[in-house]
Amino acid sequence: MSNRRLYLRAAEDLRENPGQWAAYNAEGHCVVLAGPGSGKTKTLTVKMARMLAEDVEEPRGIACITYNNECAKELEQRLDSLGVEPGGRVFIGTVHSFSLTQILLPYAKTAKLGLPDGFTVATQYEQRGALERAYRRVIGGPGNPQDANFGMGRYRRSFLDRSVPQWKTTAPQTAQLVEAYEAELRAKALIDFDDMPLLAVRALRENEWLQKALLAKYPILIVDEYQDLGRALHGMVMGLCFSTGMRLFAVGDVDQSIYGFTGANPELLQHLSERDDVETVRLRLNYRCGSRIVTASNYALGEERDYAAPEGAHQGTIYFHPRNGSYAAQAEYLFSTMIPEIKKRILDLTPGEIAILYPAAFIGDDIANAAQSHGYAVVRADTNALYPRNSRLMRWLELCGVWCCEGWHTGAPRFSKLVNEGCRLFAEVIATPEDRLSLQRALLGFLWARRDTAANLGLWLTGIRDEILKNLFAGSRTIDDEADTLDVLIERTSAGGPADEMTLGQFSGCGDGNDRINLSTLHSSKGREFRVVIMFGMDNGRIPRGWNPSRSELRESRRLFYVGFTRVKIELHVMYTNGLTSPFVQEVETRLEEEQ
Repeated sequence: MSNRRLYLRAAEDLRENPGQWAAYNAEGHCVVLAGPGSGKTKTLTVKMARMLAEDVEEPRGIACITYNNECAKELEQRLDSLGVEPGGRVFIGTVHSFSLTQILLPYAKTAKLGLPDGFTVATQYEQRGALERAYRRVIGGPGNPQDANFGMGRYRRSFLDRSVPQWKTTAPQTAQLVEAYEAELRAKALIDFDDMPLLAVRALRENEWLQKALLAKYPILIVDEYQDLGRALHGMVMGLCFSTGMRLFAVGDVDQSIYGFTGANPELLQHLSERDDVETVRLRLNYRCGSRIVTASNYALGEERDYAAPEGAHQGTIYFHPRNGSYAAQAEYLFSTMIPEIKKRILDLTPGEIAILYPAAFIGDDIANAAQSHGYAVVRADTNALYPRNSRLMRWLELCGVWCCEGWHTGAPRFSKLVNEGCRLFAEVIATPEDRLSLQRALLGFLWARRDTAANLGLWLTGIRDEILKNLFAGSRTIDDEADTLDVLIERTSAGGPADEMTLGQFSGCGDGNDRINLSTLHSSKGREFRVVIMFGMDNGRIPRGWNPSRSELRESRRLFYVGFTRVKIELHVMYTNGLTSPFVQEVETRLEEEQ
């Protein structure tokens, strides 16, 4: 079936929803304010396929920027079903990836950014060393330099233009520390994660020709999860779309802005949606949650919204579980009593349709231990996970693992997709058709010889590192941290490591025993959905965090609580410690009782 027929058929599903259909037919700048479960990803991807086919002539293309690699992965999967592959005319990635690959690597020297020739991206180890040296020069004393890292990062992201006097006067010592830290990086020909969008915005602001070069390549810019992307992305949008003439299609939800600690600001999306030269569309129907859960989620947010379940939707059920004892004791009760009762009510429920969400990663340790003692396999999405879920390299290796386990005979994923993803990941090294062919041959030979779901993961990872990746790592300037991540995972899955019995099938989610309960922090759950959600540790001091949060911190905590409520389809369970109940939980419980 042609790509055109694929998206036209998918578009018919949008026709019955006025908001989705309006977004699909928008012709100029468009902002879609999309509530939870509103079908925003489907709307975005079908619209993107249409614009690529109807509005952009080859060889020009479309750039799509989103918050993290997990979001990018979902978009790629949805677009793949519409016959659209990333690469060539289509960029899909984070704002950092866009800044690095589309602006800094090709244009840094011409744009006169003062970066050393052949600069590379600093590893975490290199960043810590640079901060320690800068701290000793600027502050000195016995303090821990790493304690300054968070505040320094926020300060850097707050100023897109450092020529203003406020850069040096608002927090003089912090500004001095930032400048010393960046000087330490540059002395070793390095940039870091925060440098990427900040330098890209500067390059665009100071070089009009660069704005035109990007416009020539990408006449349309799509931004997903706009509320999470901060001032640097907003600066790019203002310059590229409202000065240079790039067309904007942005999707977001101010009520799901939960990354204030990284510089996200929901007001930027709100202001964008209120511009006279922007068509704003609202998606208000929630197709995910039961109608009672939609009502409760409005109470969780603490603000009135007109979100509703579609006509005829199921109700959904909410349970509250006050418990005594430690988190370990509560986790024991969760697996010994609650989950068996849930499975009795929902007979066709599988473990992979259950998510346990919690405010902080350390709580996940108690839950994982209890799960193991009761024979449940889990997959974690928090900072204590076996490996980071948003790693580009890990995503690619998981795909390679899927191909070894089942894709080689099912065709999902296609081998060409693995090659395309590998070429994108190592774009600096794989620069010619001959380079691509070399990767293709080596990868096919390696994967074909290891088509075994039960293969030991540590041995498989060691093999692909030594036979395929080692030379690619050596020639890439942007992936050193990813190489470190792989080395750590190999250490953990090799003989004597904590996961030395892990199989390739478990890593890639294939084969028996891979339907695992999902463990995630509330932050990492955004964008996901499950039939059953258990919100664990909903205690005062955890949500909201601390005992005297500021007004802005309290509002963001509310939004985080709301995100947890809106992940669920059928049953929501809220667990909290007796005597430490979060005020958010108390309000929802009280309002639901009053309603009845």
